[in-house]
Amino acid sequence: MSNFIQSSIGKKFIMSITGLFLILFLLVHLAVNSMIVFDSSGELFNNAAHFMTTNPIIKIVEPILAAGLIIHLWWASMITLQNQIKRDNNNIGFKRYKIRKNNSTSKWVSRNMYILGTLIIVFLVIHLANFFWKMKFTGDPLLAHDSNGVENAYALVTSAFISWKWIVALYVVGAIALGLHLYHGVWSAFQTLGWSNKKWRRIFNGFGIFVSIILGGGFAFIPLFVMIKSMI
Repeated sequence: MSNFIQSSIGKKFIMSITGLFLILFLLVHLAVNSMIVFDSSGELFNNAAHFMTTNPIIKIVEPILAAGLIIHLWWASMITLQNQIKRDNNNIGFKRYKIRKNNSTSKWVSRNMYILGTLIIVFLVIHLANFFWKMKFTGDPLLAHDSNGVENAYALVTSAFISWKWIVALYVVGAIALGLHLYHGVWSAFQTLGWSNKKWRRIFNGFGIFVSIILGGGFAFIPLFVMIKSMI
C-alpha cells in the first residue's frame, strides 16, 4: 500500500479522489452563496449560513474537508517538484517535455495547474480571514443576531463586496483561476481513475467544462452582482 501511495500513479490517484471531494464541497458552497442573489432580504442566506456553521454533520465534515485540501496540496507540490527535478536532470526527459509542450493538444492550463492552484490558495486564505474566521471565531459588529440567534452573515458578506472593490476583483481573479484549474482537473481525475478511453474522455472533458463554468462563473458572478446592484 505504501509503495502504491509513493508511486506516481498513487499520488495522482490520491489527488483525484481529494479533488473530486473538494468539488462536491464547492458545489454546496456555491448553492449557499447563490442565495445572496435570489433573496435581497438576506434571510435565506443567513439561515443557510447558520445551518452550515451549527449542523453537527457539517462540523464533522469540516476537518475532513481541511484534511482533503491539505493532502491535495501536499501531493500536488510533491508531483510538481519531482517533475521539475526530472526535467532539470534528465536530458531525454527534458527533450520529451519540450516536444509535449509544443504539441497542439497540450493545454496551457495543464502546464500551469500548480500556479493556478497557488492563486486559488491565496484567494482562499483571504476569503477565510474576511468571512469564515469572523463567523466562527472573532465575530464582527455586522454579525448581529436576530431573535432566533441567527447571525447576519448577509450583511458581513455584501458590505465587503460593496465597500471594498479589491475584494470583488480578488474574487473574480480567484474564480477564473478556479474555473481553469477545474477544467483540466475534472477530466484528468477521471482519467486517473480509469475512464481514459476516447468515449469517456470526451464525456468527462465536457463535464469538466460544465463544472468549471458553473463554479468559476458562479463564484465570480455573486460579488459582481452585489457590487453592481449597489451602484444602480
